[in-house]
Amino acid sequence: MAPPPAWKSGRGLLGPLKPLLGRWEAEAAGPGAASVMRCTRSFEPVLGGARVLLIARWETGPDSAYEEMALYGKGEEGSLAFSSFTSDGKQSRGTLADGSDVHPQAIAFEAQMPAGLARMLYWPVEEEGFYFAVESRTKTGWNRFMRHLYRPAA
Repeated sequence: MAPPPAWKSGRGLLGPLKPLLGRWEAEAAGPGAASVMRCTRSFEPVLGGARVLLIARWETGPDSAYEEMALYGKGEEGSLAFSSFTSDGKQSRGTLADGSDVHPQAIAFEAQMPAGLARMLYWPVEEEGFYFAVESRTKTGWNRFMRHLYRPAA
């Protein structure tokens, strides 16, 4: 399964994020039995190209949303890292990790959360777009509890 030509890392520390730059959207099962939520993710270089800003929004109802803002850039150890802040008051920090067990070109980050180690991954689909998943570490491996398919926003 060859990835699309657009899924190509760039140079430098922020290079792995190059395929994600732009505005993306997905639809996923919502919290109600028959509900659908719209999710958008926007990645853009900021601060003179020293960081990449993620703004994510999950529209969970007619008048409700869950939002996240994250900055990706050089972490304390010198590797690619992120700091994330969400509309429910939570925050997390994580670092680039290996996601090759999911896809050879996966972009993965791990973060220590109150409930344990979590991993988020992005990997290409055959058409233009990518999958995004969140997993938690268990005794037997990774447990995926969310996966969305993102396409370029209209």
